[in-house]
Amino acid sequence: MPTPAEKRATFRKLHAQGCFVIPNPWDVGSARYLQGLGFKALATTSSGFAFTQGRPDGGVPRATMLAHFREIAAATDVPVNADFEGGFADAPEGVAESVTLCVDTGVAGLSIEDSTPDPAIPLYDFELALARVRAARAAIDRAGGDVVFTARSEGFIRGRPDLDETVRRLKAFAAAGADCLYAPGIRTRDEIAAVVKAVAPKPVNFLMSSATELTVNDLASLGVRRISLGGTLARVAWTAVIRAARDIATAGKFDSLAGSIANAELNRFFGDDMKKR
Repeated sequence: MPTPAEKRATFRKLHAQGCFVIPNPWDVGSARYLQGLGFKALATTSSGFAFTQGRPDGGVPRATMLAHFREIAAATDVPVNADFEGGFADAPEGVAESVTLCVDTGVAGLSIEDSTPDPAIPLYDFELALARVRAARAAIDRAGGDVVFTARSEGFIRGRPDLDETVRRLKAFAAAGADCLYAPGIRTRDEIAAVVKAVAPKPVNFLMSSATELTVNDLASLGVRRISLGGTLARVAWTAVIRAARDIATAGKFDSLAGSIANAELNRFFGDDMKKR
């Protein structure tokens, strides 16, 4: 298995050119399966993992989340990016402390958001948000781990869909040392192109959170370097489970079980996969 340093070097190279998809597993099994499909990197999902713990997104304690990062990073051969939410702190000093702990888990990258836990004030003040990014950058540099740092501006998914403000924040985050920029919730070609142009030549992550006519090639042509799915794959899995369980519970019917993957196929995959470890 590659070392954390080798995974980080690989991850950084992936951001240098082209466009790649970074799907989001929520446990070791989904991580190993996605790796087996040939994806070059993976990313954790705060929501997908939270649901496995019976918690809402944002409801997982820091120590539990760090243990999850460590488990996924140790179980995979490809680089793993950590969805580190808001860094589990408001103050820049607290973000720096959390980031230091995150780097120690062996992940190849991590992201920090500019959203607050308070719905009434969904985004941190611009200057505080910028200070938090600078603190995260400094913590990574002190750790000397070459972790790829992604700075996120959450306005479009926090009720503040202001493209100009989003661009202003992302440009400032890029200048403050973020390696990759990310504005979850942007959807249109014009919005995507505006974000890519604003922070160029730094890479942009695009969140694919639902079915769309946009393809990987379309996003690549717009200049997107990285495509993540967030909690979408976890929600796809939950959708299938909930539909089947509701049919059984309410109608006593098992029709929703049709077309499910065979136990033998999963056994074969994980049996073969274990031999590679």
